[in-house]
Amino acid sequence: MLKYGDRIGIVCCSNGQKRSCAGELKRLETILLKMGLHASFSDCIYEKENGFSGTARERARELMKFYRDDGIKGIFDISGGDIANGILPYLDYDVIADSGKLFWGYSDLTTVINAIYAKTGKASVLYQIRNLLYHNAAGEYSCNDLFKIKYRFLQQKEMKGTVIGGNIRCFLKLAGTEYMPDLEGKILLLEAYHGTPPQIETYLRQLQQLGAFEKVAGILLGTFTQMEDERCTPTVETLIREIAGKELPIAVTADIGHGTDAKAILIGQKLL
Repeated sequence: MLKYGDRIGIVCCSNGQKRSCAGELKRLETILLKMGLHASFSDCIYEKENGFSGTARERARELMKFYRDDGIKGIFDISGGDIANGILPYLDYDVIADSGKLFWGYSDLTTVINAIYAKTGKASVLYQIRNLLYHNAAGEYSCNDLFKIKYRFLQQKEMKGTVIGGNIRCFLKLAGTEYMPDLEGKILLLEAYHGTPPQIETYLRQLQQLGAFEKVAGILLGTFTQMEDERCTPTVETLIREIAGKELPIAVTADIGHGTDAKAILIGQKLL
């Protein structure tokens, strides 16, 4: 996807970074340079007021600046939070469609990743590049290994389809909008950072009421951090089987989610 010497764009389409993170981002830039990647940072990185690094239009402009720059070979979002969906009306999807660049992000960037697929058919990567600061700073796995996820089936034995979804809370922000991908025949990936059983059930019920479980070809559950850390009951597995039904293929992976050791998955590409 990227080669030694390439230049990449770093953006914050969701909540801006605290100024106290400047040292961490400098370390990330150093790690990327050791990997042969030269990072160019957006003008909307740091928080100016109440989580905002710029208006929605300004953050969208910064993202599109990197899409239009032929010298940029990939775009990585280092943010998360609540406000990424605000940029969606201000993106130029024709430019994105014609671009050969992959967009990378996770959590709240689920909104942007799925909107790109819905509007252009292009895949993006659900992955937080800041993970390089932790488990992969020494190159613990190659780019190929980064996409090799292991999963086990909770019910049924196989499923095929293009992967959509990501963070469950953020994916549901797209419901009823032009940015929601068509669910028919897809593999719906779901994961979460925050959320106890009542909150997760609420999200699953909304998907049920959208007809999602009648349309998708299967469910892939990533990690549900708070649920797992607090050993909540009923578990996500129990909730999904109750709400989605016994016939839908459901698989579980510990490799996708909010953990700093999480791997990457292409949203908008078939599950292999």
